[in-house]
Amino acid sequence: MNHSPRIRTVLGCTVLVAALGASTAACGNSSHPLSAKPYDAASQISFNGPAGSAKKADPDKPLEVTAQGDESRITDVTAQDAMGRYVAGELSADGTRWHTTAPLTADTRYTVRVSTEDEDGGPGRKVLGFDTGHPDKEKALKVTFGPQKGTYGVGQPITAELNKPVRDEKSRALVERSLQVDSKPAVDGSWYWVDSTELHYRPKGYWPTQAKITATSRLEGVKIRDGLWGGSSKPLTITTGDRIVAVTDAGSHSMTVYRNGKEINSIPVTTGKAGYETRNGVKVVLGKEYYVRMRGETIGISEGSSDSYDLPVYYATRVTWSGEYVHAAPWSVGAQGSANVSHGCTGMSTNNAAWFFDTVRQGDIVKVVNSYGSEMDPFGNGFGDWNVSWKKWKAGSALTKKADKPDPALQARLSPQV
Repeated sequence: MNHSPRIRTVLGCTVLVAALGASTAACGNSSHPLSAKPYDAASQISFNGPAGSAKKADPDKPLEVTAQGDESRITDVTAQDAMGRYVAGELSADGTRWHTTAPLTADTRYTVRVSTEDEDGGPGRKVLGFDTGHPDKEKALKVTFGPQKGTYGVGQPITAELNKPVRDEKSRALVERSLQVDSKPAVDGSWYWVDSTELHYRPKGYWPTQAKITATSRLEGVKIRDGLWGGSSKPLTITTGDRIVAVTDAGSHSMTVYRNGKEINSIPVTTGKAGYETRNGVKVVLGKEYYVRMRGETIGISEGSSDSYDLPVYYATRVTWSGEYVHAAPWSVGAQGSANVSHGCTGMSTNNAAWFFDTVRQGDIVKVVNSYGSEMDPFGNGFGDWNVSWKKWKAGSALTKKADKPDPALQARLSPQV
């Protein structure tokens, strides 16, 4: 079997022809091996894919193409899916074996083009096609985007809940690279890994007003790690309204409300008293409840103690899961604007609370300053995402770490060749 490089013969011939001024036909005649029409190389190769069209390949196993016998060798192999994305592979030095070096995608049609060479240098070709199967449902990683479809304030983060934990940085980088958020108008944003099953996405500043934001996943069929594959996920589209920001100054006992940067109301309020100080920092409106029964036991106050309470509360706008609201507090009107007497909520008159309730929506911003309380938690008690600096926020992305630069093999599976 002759494995001498044919290309050197062709180059040498080309130079010779140029030197003699002869026509290319004098050297490149039909008797040369490389000028021959490629023959069907089916008998010279084998691959470990399914033999019949009804069968599907296991995406967990690498694809392998091997040369049969001693009279031929493989010179080149390309494998592409239906979207034109290439699969990285490696050909052995002696041309007897080619195998994939990156995982196949599940539920995908692949086309494999194999080039061979016989002992006389004649070119062979074979095109193989096969489908990969679907991984077990228990192995599927599904993503649920939040919030629900609708219109929100400019402070609403996009969330991604994973049904299975992803802990190692390489897998996190693959997942994150496959979760895409697009905004019109466009803004610079980033994902932040809150824990192994939850990510939040926000821009550097608040979202633009009247924006359209779409979150999609391209994880379906992608192998994340052994035993875990990307499943199908429903995309999400939300829009933003006006920029509503309410700033509560616990020191001056007042709330100033702005729409698109312009002050629209100033309200006398009372915030948390000593021992129950209202949290400082930026909070995001989580929801609105016309009526809430508030009891001291829910925040650890013993029933019957001097601080115990059990009150019907109206026009309650929630800003933390632990029970901090902006709400009507007719019992404290005398202190509103002059003293802090609540158990942590921001209280105001019923008329002012009704106005605030009707003005804000989920995702709007409520910022507390000059309180002696602790800082708002970034995560776990509502959306304190905006209290994290942009530098720290970007550090919470798996894509900013040096060890997680895009792997060319993985990138090839996620992006079509152009």
